[in-house]
Amino acid sequence: MAKTDVDDEYGLKPSELYGKNTWKIKKFSQISKREFASSVFEIGGYSWHILMYPEGCDVSNHLSLFLCVANHDELLPGWSQLAQFTISVMHKDPKKSKFSDTLHRFWKKEHDWGWKKFMELPKLRDGFIDDSGCLTIETKVQVIRDRVDRPFFLDYGYKTEIVRVYFRNIEQIFLRFVEERRSKLEKLIEDKAKWTSFGVFWLGMDKNSRREMSREKMDVILKGFVKHFFMENVVTSPIAMDCLYNGLKDLEVQTKNKKASPKLLDDKELPAPFVKVDRDMFVLVDDDVLLLLERAALLERAAPEPLPPKDDKALQNRIKEDKDEEDINKEAYEICLNEWGRRTVEIFVLDHIFSKIEVAYKEAIALKRQEELIREEEETSKRSKVLKKGFGKCRLN
Repeated sequence: MAKTDVDDEYGLKPSELYGKNTWKIKKFSQISKREFASSVFEIGGYSWHILMYPEGCDVSNHLSLFLCVANHDELLPGWSQLAQFTISVMHKDPKKSKFSDTLHRFWKKEHDWGWKKFMELPKLRDGFIDDSGCLTIETKVQVIRDRVDRPFFLDYGYKTEIVRVYFRNIEQIFLRFVEERRSKLEKLIEDKAKWTSFGVFWLGMDKNSRREMSREKMDVILKGFVKHFFMENVVTSPIAMDCLYNGLKDLEVQTKNKKASPKLLDDKELPAPFVKVDRDMFVLVDDDVLLLLERAALLERAAPEPLPPKDDKALQNRIKEDKDEEDINKEAYEICLNEWGRRTVEIFVLDHIFSKIEVAYKEAIALKRQEELIREEEETSKRSKVLKKGFGKCRLN
C-alpha cells in the first residue's frame, strides 16, 4: 500500500486509522476484581479500552482479554466499524510474548470482542510478570474503511508484522485463484471443437466491438475484488486486499513506464503483462484475446515455485544492505505478496473480460441454434404441405 497520508472523506489521515496502546498493570497478582478495564485510548475516530478478566470470563484458570468500543452507548443508531486488532501479553523476552489477532465488525450488540481463553493463568508466572509484579498488555488496532479507490488500507508497519504470521495463507489464496482460472482456460482450449467455435465467434466480430469487449472500468473490477477476496470473518482478508491494491499500483506504474521490467524471485523477468491501465479502465494489452487466453492457460506451468523469503538470496539482494535480518524478512514477504497480488489482478481482469465475451459467445450460439430450429421447422412445414398436396392428388385419381 502506498505510504501516503492524505485525508480521507472522513477527515482522518491513514496514519490516524492505526494506533497502539500499552497498558501496564502494577501488582497484577493482587487484583481482586472480577473484571478490570484499561484507560480509554483513541484510534480511528473511536474510543477504545481493554477489558480484562484476571481469572477468566465464563471459564476458569485463564486470562480473558477483550477490545471494547468504550463509548458505544453514545454512538448513533446503526453504527458499525470494521477493525483488525492484536492483543499481546508481553514477556521479558519480547520474542516469547503471547499474542492473538482477529478481524471483527463492531456494532451495538457486538461492541466488545476478544478471547475468553487468551492464555492459561499459570503460564503468566513464566516470564510474563516482571520483577516488580507488573503485567504489560499491548494493543494494536487498525480501523478499516473500505473504499473502492483505496480498498482496505492497512498501516505499513502493522501489515508487515502480521504478514509474517499469515504469509503462506495469503499466498495460497492467490495461488488457488490463479490455478482455478488457469485450469478453466486449459479445459476450454483442450476442447478443440468449442475452442475453434469460440475463435470463429471472436474473429467474426468487428474491430470496434472487440475493442469494447476487451476493457472494463476499474471501479467494477475493484468491487469484484472485494466481493471475491474479502470475508469479514477471515483475518487474512484485509491483508490480501492490501496486497491486491499494491499489485494494482505496480501494474499502473508498469503501464506508465514501459521500460520497467519487474522481476520474479529468481531474478528472471515476469511474463509479459496481460493487462494495462488506461485512465479509469483496465484494457487487455492485445486485441488477440485468443493468444492471451492461451498464454494464461500456460502461465503457472512456466512459473517457478515461490521460495521462502529467508532462503531466497536473489530476493535479499534486491533489499538494501543496511537493513537488519528482521527488516529484510519483512520486506521479502512484502515483495513476494505484492508480486502475487499483481499477477492475481491481471488474471482477475482477464477472467472478468473473458466471462463477458463468453456470455456474448453463448448468446450467439443460442441465437444461431434458434435460427437453425426455425429453419428446420419451416422446411418441415414445407415438406408437410408438399406431402399433403401429393396425397390429395392421389385421392382424386
